[in-house]
Amino acid sequence: MDNDKSETMSTGNKYEDLVGFFKKWREFQKPNVVNGVPDYTVQAMAEQKRLIPKLKRDLSAIDCSSWPIPQQVDYEIVRAEINGLEFDHRILKPWVRNPIFYAVIQMEEPDVPAREAPEIYGVLNVFESSFPLNEKDQAIFKGKLAAIPDILLQAKQNLIEEAGDLWLLANQKKKRESANLANLAGQLDASSPDLADLARRAQVAVDDFAVWLEQKRKGMKAFSGIGVAEFDRNMKEVHLVPYGWKEQVELIERELERSLASLALEEHRNRRLPALKAAGSLEEIQDRRKKSVAEFMSFLQNEGIFTVPDYMQLSDEVRVFIPPEQLDFFTHVMYRDPLVLGCHGVHWLEKQREKRNTHSIRSGALLYKIWDSRAEGLATAFEELMMQAGIFEEHPRAKELVYIMLAFRAIRAIGGLKLHSGEFTLEEAITYAVEKTPRGYIQPNSNMILQDYALYLSEPGYGSSYVIGKLQLDRLIADRATQLGERFQLKDFFDDYFARGVIPASLIRWEMTALDDEIQKLRKWRVE
Repeated sequence: MDNDKSETMSTGNKYEDLVGFFKKWREFQKPNVVNGVPDYTVQAMAEQKRLIPKLKRDLSAIDCSSWPIPQQVDYEIVRAEINGLEFDHRILKPWVRNPIFYAVIQMEEPDVPAREAPEIYGVLNVFESSFPLNEKDQAIFKGKLAAIPDILLQAKQNLIEEAGDLWLLANQKKKRESANLANLAGQLDASSPDLADLARRAQVAVDDFAVWLEQKRKGMKAFSGIGVAEFDRNMKEVHLVPYGWKEQVELIERELERSLASLALEEHRNRRLPALKAAGSLEEIQDRRKKSVAEFMSFLQNEGIFTVPDYMQLSDEVRVFIPPEQLDFFTHVMYRDPLVLGCHGVHWLEKQREKRNTHSIRSGALLYKIWDSRAEGLATAFEELMMQAGIFEEHPRAKELVYIMLAFRAIRAIGGLKLHSGEFTLEEAITYAVEKTPRGYIQPNSNMILQDYALYLSEPGYGSSYVIGKLQLDRLIADRATQLGERFQLKDFFDDYFARGVIPASLIRWEMTALDDEIQKLRKWRVE
């Protein structure tokens, strides 16, 4: 790590000083890259860790106490990001304990601000390019594909800590990466044979790494959680979520009970209606998806949910038909009524809005997933909010799917929380999900639930962010409705909400309501 990255971080007490500090901080946290290989070696990470206390001192020297609330919020964002890097060095250490971190290729764009799972700097994002590749993209692909064998060679040297479940789940991901590289090579054969050759060499390196992971994992302790105390610390210092492990379990268990009870009542109400049947052909699911997207976008505009600029669009494309026996949880829902997951598609509309965000600190994805409660909480809440607003009045049985979705997210969250506390093994968490999920939408061989638990072990709190973030949005709506009374308008609320950016839910609440009880709780929590 280049020492110069921290030497010029002089500070003052103006907001502009924070903005300048933020820009230098963002450069500091990036690893050095040599020939396309980011440096996560012991020496480089030790040097980065050594300089973190100076960063924290320099930030603390900026007195923001007299600033307006939005500027104080920006200060808290910067502090949370630095705490995220410190937490990585002290606890998570993905470069030495989590092989999932060494992702080398990504085929699909995430629907949230940044990739959910941890990944190295500079991954090859195939989805950012179109084929045949132009000259610029060919150069990018050449550099990144050529670097993959050396990246994985360094990974073998760096990965020295035991976390057997993470190593097992990483092995599954490497098999998918291998298949993706094989497909990419085939796609490049005709137009760029030299790149196709590099893709196949990268595939060989990935396959070799997968074998190495499997061999090293033998005899390794399986537990990969961080424990309740560190989970709590991560919530209060990094994610700025005012609920610790115990509170989250209690809140989520209550939401699980509510969703299951509500499901039973909806099923009773709809008992004389025909059951929802999964689409039976590609043409049928394409037709359902197309109609659901049109209905969702029309509902947003006609019912005044939030301002929908002309640039906002939601894809209605479906390319592949999945046979009934291969449906997993979300495809079970999608194939029965895609309007439910269409509501969750508010993610994509928000990404389009955020591309136009020019804020000096809030534009672009915040680091260390500190946006999770805000991004995932919104999309989860939006399903039930739109149901309450009336979008499913012509789809009565779709309301059952809304409660099934909420129940499933609560079930996943509880599984993830208990993986971190050590109350569940990975096998027990999977069994819990299979047994609790309504209608058998999760099977023991579900690839999706494995991927979910890989994420929740890698990113503590991500699994619970869907439900906790939903509850935080519920609370914010209640707060603003109480403050404004008859002046409360949903469109005004959401336009204001979106204008704040994708930042921790507790900070948005502070900005929008001026209520600082959650912030004071977090500050008191830090001291204790």
